[in-house]
Amino acid sequence: MKVSVLAFDLSDNAIGRAELLARLLQPRYEVAIIGPRFGPEVWKPVTTGPIDHRAVPGRRYPRFAMSLPSLLALVDGDLIYASKPRPTSYGVGLLARARRRRPLLLDVDDWELGFFQRGGLWGRVGRALNLTNPNGLPWTWWMERLIGAADAVTVASRFLEGRFGGTLIPHARDTTAWDPARYDRAEARALLRVVGAQRVVMFLGTPRGHKGVDDLVEAVGTLGAGVVLALVGVAPARSGARRWESLPWVRLVGEIAFDEVPRYLVGADVVAVPQRATPDTVAQVPAKLFDAMALGRPIVSTTVSMIPEVLDGCGIVIPPGDARALAEALRALLADRDTAEALGRRARERCVEEYSFDAVRTRLYPLVEAVAPRDPRA
Repeated sequence: MKVSVLAFDLSDNAIGRAELLARLLQPRYEVAIIGPRFGPEVWKPVTTGPIDHRAVPGRRYPRFAMSLPSLLALVDGDLIYASKPRPTSYGVGLLARARRRRPLLLDVDDWELGFFQRGGLWGRVGRALNLTNPNGLPWTWWMERLIGAADAVTVASRFLEGRFGGTLIPHARDTTAWDPARYDRAEARALLRVVGAQRVVMFLGTPRGHKGVDDLVEAVGTLGAGVVLALVGVAPARSGARRWESLPWVRLVGEIAFDEVPRYLVGADVVAVPQRATPDTVAQVPAKLFDAMALGRPIVSTTVSMIPEVLDGCGIVIPPGDARALAEALRALLADRDTAEALGRRARERCVEEYSFDAVRTRLYPLVEAVAPRDPRA
């Protein structure tokens, strides 16, 4: 059976969830990721992986409507799996299902309308009037109203489960491939430009404001010259990147391929995921938590969304937006290697048991089989 996974923008890091779904499905089904590409190229971290990516140039309305026939022609799966209730993923999926009757699954891994809450009232008014953006506020609001039209729904957090129902499919990692024993810590430290006895605090991913990177930069700056902050996956053109790069305790590493992450991550003494409490994050469970858990890294994160549940007994959580508490938690783990290593071991054990590909497939495959066409050739 062929599965078409729809992503709303193949040039953005939001493709990460679609990539995960495709990799979860790939051993059993023929899978491709399909969608518009609003940037110049497919997001680099996924281009070297095993998944086929098929894109058409993304445009604003009304030109986007002219791209729809080409986009719909690429949706050739027997089953459609849309990532995020956005017009250019789920909306395209609804059109593709109407064009030729096929089951349509929807995955919700963020509260998309929460992203439009930034900027206060006038910011929301401006976004509401931006009708030429295919994924703008009015059209995204419409897609959320249509979530019930999907044949089945999967969600990535308890908040989303409570709001939209569906089956909880948490972020997951291939814990067999992402085994810390398979990677060289000394090589990782060399890649991070760390020397001697320096300790490494690492942030991994795209440094958006709600991810608390400014809190982390401030916190690590108080820990002394023996501690380095490695920001891995930070494109040089990103806001704040040059400012951070000028700080002596910061090491910037640009975007890396998804499958290269373990080579860098094993070099971390502590991984920080300092998520802030905002409308963006109320429904989010950062995927980078599971990267660190799979590689057995000690983790410091915040009491946002499902993070305390995920890290219960295998990580440290602090109040969001508190740089002083963040610094204290990091300092304590860096000073107590036995505790840090024990947390890392327990984090990996939890990941293998609950957030590995094998564990998550036991939920996903039965759902797919339940909605799949009995005869895909029909």
